Amino acid sequence: MNKYFTIFINGDPFNCDSSMSLSDILRYLNIDVNNVIVEYNNDIINKVQFNSLLFKPKDSIEIITIVGGG
Repeated sequence: MNKYFTIFINGDPFNCDSSMSLSDILRYLNIDVNNVIVEYNNDIINKVQFNSLLFKPKDSIEIITIVGGG
C-alpha cells in the first residue's frame, strides 16, 4: 500500500509517495543531481545520501542549482 503526503520543495508544497527517495524526486523534477546542493530540514545533504533519504510528511528541502560560467 502506497502512502502519499506533502513535503515542501523551496517553500512550495509537493505531493509525493512515501517510497520516493531524494534521487527519485530530483529525477522526477528533471534536476541534474551533479549540479545541485540540497538542504534537508536545514542540513546540507551529501550526494551519497540522495538514494537513501526518504521523507516524512511536512519535511522541507531547498534545492540550490549550481550554475557555471565566466
